[in-house]
Amino acid sequence: MSLSRISPEEAAQLMGDGYVYLDVRNPDEFALGHPKDAYNIPWLDPEAPARTPNPRFLEVVKQRFAPEQRLIIGCQTGRRSLSAAELLISEGYSNVVEQRAGFAGSKDAFGGVIEPGWQARGLPVAYQAEEGHDYRALELGGADGKKPGSR
Repeated sequence: MSLSRISPEEAAQLMGDGYVYLDVRNPDEFALGHPKDAYNIPWLDPEAPARTPNPRFLEVVKQRFAPEQRLIIGCQTGRRSLSAAELLISEGYSNVVEQRAGFAGSKDAFGGVIEPGWQARGLPVAYQAEEGHDYRALELGGADGKKPGSR
C-alpha cells in the first residue's frame, strides 16, 4: 500500500467523513493548539532529552486504534507524521493518510513556509484536548477504555 499525502483542507474534510486525526507531536506542542478532535500520541519520546523515538508509540496506537481505523497522521511540519504513517502502514494499518504541511506548515532550509499548515489555513483549532484524547489518557488506556468508533 502506498501512502497518500493530503492537504490540511483534505484532512478536515476526511475528519467529517469519519477519519480520526492522530497528532504525533509532543504533548507540549499539542497543548499549544491542535486540530479540533485530534488525538495525541507522540512519535518522539516526551521524556527523553533528545529526539529519541517514543518506544511506546506503536503499542499505544495499537491499544487505541484498530488496524482498519481510518487515520490521518499529522505533526508540526510534516516530517514526524510521514515517518509515523509509514510505520503504521508497515504494521498493517490499511486506512492511513498523512497530512502534509502539519499544523504550522512545511518549511524550506531557511525556515520559510513552503506550504501553510492546518492553523494558517484557518481550520478548526482546539487548545484543550477532548476527554480521553491527550497522550496521558491514551497511554493509560483512555478515559473510557474504548477504541474510537467502538461501542
